[in-house]
Amino acid sequence: MAPQHLRRPPQAPPLFTATAESILSDAKRLIESSRKVQDDVVAKVSPESANFASVLKPLAHNDNVMALESNIIGFYQAVSTQQELRDASSKAEELMDDFFIEASMREDIFQLVAAVLKKNESLDPESRRLLEKEHQDFVRNGLDLPAGPKRDRFKEIKKRLSLLAIEFGKNLNEEDGGIWFTPEELEGVPQDVVAGLKKGEGENEGKLWLTFKYPDLFPTVRYAKNPETRKKVSIQNENKCNQNIPLFREAVILRDEAARLLGYPNHAAFRIEDKMAKTPKTVDDFLGGLRTRLTDGGRKELAQLQELKKTDLESRGEAFDGGYYLWDHQFYNRLMLEKDYSLNQQLVAEYFPLQNTIGGMMRIFEELFGLVFVEVTGEDRAQIATTNKGDDIVWHEDVQLFSVWNDEGEGGEFVGYLYLDLFPRPGKYGHAANFNLQPGYIDAEGKRRYPATALVCNFTKPTSSKPSLLKHDEVVTLFHELGHGIHNLVSRTTYSRFHGTRVARDFVEAPSQMLENWCWTPEQLKALSKHYSTISPDYLAAWKEQNKDQTEPSEKIPDEVIANIIRTKHVNAALFNLRQLHFGIFDMTIHEPRNHEEIENLPISSTYNRLRKEITQIPGPETLGLGDEWGHGQATFGHLMGGYDAGYYGYLSSQVYSTDIFFTAFKSSPMDPAAGRKYRYQVLEKGGSQDEMQTLTEYLGRPPSDDAFYKELGLA
Repeated sequence: MAPQHLRRPPQAPPLFTATAESILSDAKRLIESSRKVQDDVVAKVSPESANFASVLKPLAHNDNVMALESNIIGFYQAVSTQQELRDASSKAEELMDDFFIEASMREDIFQLVAAVLKKNESLDPESRRLLEKEHQDFVRNGLDLPAGPKRDRFKEIKKRLSLLAIEFGKNLNEEDGGIWFTPEELEGVPQDVVAGLKKGEGENEGKLWLTFKYPDLFPTVRYAKNPETRKKVSIQNENKCNQNIPLFREAVILRDEAARLLGYPNHAAFRIEDKMAKTPKTVDDFLGGLRTRLTDGGRKELAQLQELKKTDLESRGEAFDGGYYLWDHQFYNRLMLEKDYSLNQQLVAEYFPLQNTIGGMMRIFEELFGLVFVEVTGEDRAQIATTNKGDDIVWHEDVQLFSVWNDEGEGGEFVGYLYLDLFPRPGKYGHAANFNLQPGYIDAEGKRRYPATALVCNFTKPTSSKPSLLKHDEVVTLFHELGHGIHNLVSRTTYSRFHGTRVARDFVEAPSQMLENWCWTPEQLKALSKHYSTISPDYLAAWKEQNKDQTEPSEKIPDEVIANIIRTKHVNAALFNLRQLHFGIFDMTIHEPRNHEEIENLPISSTYNRLRKEITQIPGPETLGLGDEWGHGQATFGHLMGGYDAGYYGYLSSQVYSTDIFFTAFKSSPMDPAAGRKYRYQVLEKGGSQDEMQTLTEYLGRPPSDDAFYKELGLA
C-alpha cells in the first residue's frame, strides 16, 4: 500500500457522473459563461486602452477553466457504454465547436488582440507566444477577409467541417460489423481468439462471428491459413463505415474551398504554414526522398516474402499463382519472423501479461523521470472523490486510475492523474489513443492546476485461464500511448493552450516515438517481462493443462528470445515505412490539388488504392478484376478527420526527431536518470510554450539532423 502522503492528492480527480441531459446543459452553461467573459472584455476595454492583462489574460483564464469540463463532455462519445450518452456528447461537441468558431471570428475581440500586438508590450516568452498565436488564429479564421459574403461562407464551411468530423468519428466508434466464419475457415487462428468469438444460431448455427475490432482482426490476418479467409476479412474491413465515404469527400472539398478563400493555393499550404515544416514543398521533398530511398529495399523484401509464400503453399500441396497480395502480407511477415528469426509472437506474448507490463513501464518512467505512480483503488477512490463515491471518478468499471507524483529527489509534489481504459466494448473508440481530459496550467490566483490524462486502448480481455497478453508490437503501442500520457502529465505551462501534447502536429509524435526505443533494448525487455504462469497457481495449472509434458517456463523472458525480438526490429522495415508513406502521400495528394476543380473531380477511393499499390508495391483486389474502387480505406482513416489533415507526414518527420534524440542522449545508456531528467525538463515540460524547433535545438545543442534516422533504417 502507498504511503499515506501519496494517497491524498491535493486536487480531486474529475467526476464522470454525467447524464444525457446534464451533458447538454453543461455545454450550454459553458458556452454562455465563456460568451459573457468575451462580452465583458469588449465592454470594458477599447483598442486604445487594450493591453495583455485586460484582454489576453481573462480570455486565457476562461479557456483554462472551460477545458476542465469541455474535454470530458466530448470524451463520453469515445468511451460511454450508453448510446444516449454518446449521442449527447456528440451533440454537445457540435454546440461547443459552433461556439468556438463564432468566438474565433469575433471582429471586436480581434481588434483588441491586434491592438495589444501593435503596442509590443514587454512580456514573458510564453505570454508573447500566446499573444502572437491568438492573433494568428484570428487571421487564419478569416478575420482578414472583408465582412460580407466571403467571410460568411468561410464561417459556414468551418461549422460544416466540425459537424462532418464529429459524425465521421461517431460512425467509426459505433462500427459493429463482422463476418460469419466456420471454424474450418479460421484454421490457424489462435485458439484463445476463436474461443472468444460469438457463436451463431439459426441460419448461422455452427459458425463464429468475427468482428473488425483489433483483438479479432489482427490475429486473423496474421494466422488464418486459408487465404480466402484473409482476403474476405481484408476487403470487408476496408468497406466498413461506408457511410463515411461522402463525409470524407465533402470535408476534403470544403477544406480546399476555405483555404482558397483565405488566399492560400490549397489546404496543405494553409495547414503546414504553422507547423515545423512551414511549406508543402518541404513535406513533399521529405516524403519523396524517403520513397526513393525505400523503394528498392521494398522490392527486395517483397521478393523474399513471395519466395516464402511459394515454399509454404508447395509444402501444403497447393498451387502458387505467382502473386503476393495485401491479404498475404501480415501472414507471411509473421511466418518469416517465425521461420527465419525463431520468433513466435504467441510465445513472446506469454511473457508480457498486460498488468505486469504496465507496472514495468511505470518503473522505467519512475527511474528516468523521477516519478511515482500510485494506483487508486477501493476505499481510496471514495476518499478522494468529491462525492465520496469511488465509482464517480471513473467512467467504466474496467478503468484503472493512478495518481502520479514526483519522487523525493524531484520534490515530492503531486503531478496529475492517469487513467487506463484497456479493453474493447461496444461503442468504444476502436484504436489506441491518449485523451487529455483536463490540462495543467496556472490559475487566476497563481496556483498550479494539475492535469488528468487517459489511455484508451483495445487489448485482448483476460480469461479465467490467462491474463491479457501483449504481443511485442502491442507492448510498443502501449509504450507509445503512455509516452503521450507522460507528456501531458509532466508538462508545466502557464496556459492550457500550450499544455502537454498541444504542440505542432509534426512534432507531437516525437516524444512518444522516442520512448518506443525502450521496447527494443535487452535490459528493459527483460525487466518488463514475467511469464504469466508465474503470476498465480491457477495460471500455472492452466498453462500445464495446455502444455502437457513441457518444462515449466522461466519467470523472465530468455535472452535468446530477446535477441530474436531485437533482430527483427527492421525486418521488412522498408515495406512498413512504405505503408506509412502511402498514408502520408495520399494525405498530401488530396490536400494539394492544383485547382479546386481538380479536387472536386478526384476519385478519392481509387486514388487511395492506386497510391497504395504504387507506393507499397503490394497489389490488392484490383488485380482480380475488382477495379480501383474495390475498397474505401479513407472512410476509416480517422486521423485525416481528427486533426492530422495535411499532417500525417508528421509520423515520419517526428521519427526523424525522435531517433536523433535517442541516439544523442540515450542509446549508450537508456536508463541514465540524468539524461531522463534533462529530457523531461527541457522537452516534455515545455509543451508548446515555445517554438518546437527552438526546444529541439536547445536540447540537442544543435539543429536536429536526419542522420540517425537513415542510419537506423540502414539507409545512411
